Amino acid sequence: MTEASPVIRPEHPSARSLGALVEDSGVEVRGSVQGVHVTGVSLSSREVLPGDLYVALRGDRAHGAAYTEQARDAGAVAVVTDAQGAELAASAGLPILVVDDPRLALGDLSAWVYQTDEHRPALFGVTGTNGKTSTSYLLDGLLRQLGLTTGLSTTAERRAGDLVVEAKLTTPEAPELHALLARMRESEVRAAVIEVSSHALGRHRIDGLLFDVVGFTNLSHDHLDEYADMDEYFAVKLQLFHPDHAKRGVASLDTPWGARVLEESRIPVTTVALAESGASPDWTVTVLEERVDRTVFRLSGPEDRELVTSVPLLGRHMASNAGLAIVMLVEAGFDLDAIGQALGDDGIDAFLPGRIERVSGERGPALFVDFGHSPEAFRTTLEALRRFTEGGIVMVFSANGDRDHSKREAMGAIPAELADHLIVTDLNPRTEDPASIRAVLLDAARATAPGKPVEEIADPTAAIRRAVELAGPGDSILWAGPGHQEYREIGADKVPYSARSEARLALQDAGWEPA
Repeated sequence: MTEASPVIRPEHPSARSLGALVEDSGVEVRGSVQGVHVTGVSLSSREVLPGDLYVALRGDRAHGAAYTEQARDAGAVAVVTDAQGAELAASAGLPILVVDDPRLALGDLSAWVYQTDEHRPALFGVTGTNGKTSTSYLLDGLLRQLGLTTGLSTTAERRAGDLVVEAKLTTPEAPELHALLARMRESEVRAAVIEVSSHALGRHRIDGLLFDVVGFTNLSHDHLDEYADMDEYFAVKLQLFHPDHAKRGVASLDTPWGARVLEESRIPVTTVALAESGASPDWTVTVLEERVDRTVFRLSGPEDRELVTSVPLLGRHMASNAGLAIVMLVEAGFDLDAIGQALGDDGIDAFLPGRIERVSGERGPALFVDFGHSPEAFRTTLEALRRFTEGGIVMVFSANGDRDHSKREAMGAIPAELADHLIVTDLNPRTEDPASIRAVLLDAARATAPGKPVEEIADPTAAIRRAVELAGPGDSILWAGPGHQEYREIGADKVPYSARSEARLALQDAGWEPA
């Protein structure tokens, strides 16, 4: 069942006395809170429900307190804001709680309102540049195979038991996240997996939560429009490995940043890595067989513990993600033999929407749609494709507008190194000139591999049709960037668009059977 609302909330919230909160915290109050009870928290006046505590933050263009009257009319019973916001909110006539930094207070407020520190499920968090979503889905699949009712929060979706909504952010704002956990409690969820972005850590979205185990996948060039350099980017990720956020951690040593997690973490950390990485981890992932639809691997650990299983995905990096997920379960107290018995001969049962997702059938070229949008994501996927592709690789790709410009040259160069025919297209130009985005990718590709076929086709539908026209049996096509998304971002609008559907139609019209 899919819910129309973008936010999952508890069906039966408990009313909490605002007076008790004020008495316990000593926060400054303007107006009377006597007899006021709250049942929810909202950051947006457009999403306020009756009984909500409206938290008004200072924004880039306006202060949220300017919308207090709309929040009141929607049913908000009180406001939390800063001193400037208190002046703006006064005319609405609601009681106002004044704090120095409403965002910093948001996690604890949400935890108090939704009582998420009581009877919570086992919590798993995953961070890193690439592989967060994949590892999260693999964890969820493993937990389900172990017989647990699960909850999930990823770039693609939020889920509490059987209730699912599409995600708006990789990690939701604190009120939405705590509301989701409260709904999970009602759904008798026993374990929840949360994908944790750097933005979530830097903007306090996971405050008020204590994860049982957190995992670190890797770190590579991304988000340097947000951070001064890689060290600053890493420092934000490292915040997850702190006693305020987690009890234990697992770090992959496949990139050197994992060793820094081990060295600088404030919580106990266990390590895992691919055998070919050259690292010396606690747990080793050895790839035994690679197929287009499955990767078989051995996980070896302390005390001669060992598990041979498989992941229903292409690529050694996916085996690494699966190894990380399994070790996170072991660190949470699950027995490795019990995990092996639950997996049986068929391996991990998980579907990862838009992550190296094959949309082609058995005949014709193998066509994959992937969410990868960083240089390293391009590299790992292309290297995985090369290992089983008998013919050539055609790659369709773009770069997102209004995002880190510094990675674009590498995003053009790596496909030129590893693919055989390139098609540069548009996907999410946002407010940038799409032609200028394409120009950087095209120049980098042509400079890297002079003479290699590189085409510019702005329309993504025409681009994927051209790729299918170029490819035949034994060839592979990689459409990198769109993944699971069902829209394109053009200007300020989200225009409905499904790359997976367009890819299937292109195959069908060319006479090939799509998956």
